[in-house]
Amino acid sequence: MIDIHRRGFLGRAGLVAGALGLGSAPVSKLAASPSDDAAAPPAGPGRQRYPIGVSTYSFWQFRGERLGILECIDRAADMGFDGVELLLVQMRDTSNPALQEIKSRAHSLGLALMGFSTHQGFVSPDPEFRRSEVEKTLGQIELAYRLGIPTMRINTGRWGTSGSFDELMANKGIEPTLPGHTEDEAFEWVIAAIESLLPKAAECGVVLGLENHWGLGRTAEGVLRIVEAIDSPWLQMTLDTGNFLEDSYEQMGAMAASEVPISLVQAKTYYGGGRWYALDLDYARIASILRDSGYRGWISLEFEGNEDAEVGVPESLAMLRKHFS
Repeated sequence: MIDIHRRGFLGRAGLVAGALGLGSAPVSKLAASPSDDAAAPPAGPGRQRYPIGVSTYSFWQFRGERLGILECIDRAADMGFDGVELLLVQMRDTSNPALQEIKSRAHSLGLALMGFSTHQGFVSPDPEFRRSEVEKTLGQIELAYRLGIPTMRINTGRWGTSGSFDELMANKGIEPTLPGHTEDEAFEWVIAAIESLLPKAAECGVVLGLENHWGLGRTAEGVLRIVEAIDSPWLQMTLDTGNFLEDSYEQMGAMAASEVPISLVQAKTYYGGGRWYALDLDYARIASILRDSGYRGWISLEFEGNEDAEVGVPESLAMLRKHFS
């Protein structure tokens, strides 16, 4: 039986380290699968910079015609990125031949497929709805496995009482609970749903990264309440720098300071202004927070500005290279 709990996993890791004469240094908070970190450059004293990828979302942003994934990969290579994070809803074809073509294209261009962003929601009093969302997410884990991607972004979901997403953004992501239900109930639903995903994540070697992405994950407190309660090496956190609308740096610091590792950092930029909002993010400060916490993993650009992507994305890469070198 696979032990999906962090304490058991880390305990066994310590025993192995001792047997090999590796000492008892603290476990570094690396953003990689507990069983396979081949997707990221090796950590060590010789490594000079963080690897920087780009989300395919940066070239589309839910605006106009969906840009093909292969075209996004080509653009990422031309612009000088190290890897690509795939947005599932942007993919036109998820058949196995299409997945293997994506993997082959990235490899031929020297790019890692280092992240997979998916959507699901477990904030519902309807157990059948939650079950269907779990089944959908299990299928998404399988897609990540076939693509060779080591970490997959997941969401808590939200109450859906705001109506449109534009209305949710106008209210800074805050929305009321469904009548007759409480947030404590919702946390129980989400925790149970995510726990049911972990055996599949362990089987496939895909770390789930719970993102600070509205709903119960709108705050660091909400994200940490879930991941620390579950306590599994197969559930970590995806830190999105642009999804905290209050006390951004304090909340990023709280996530970075947790014993639960960050599996991926999504770095928002807003050149040309933002669609719903724009944050003046201090990336020197963010880089310091992550560096001080021991994070050594991927930075994935999510360009969300109104500037043309052909201009805004390279500008963003240059800025991130400056601060994460």
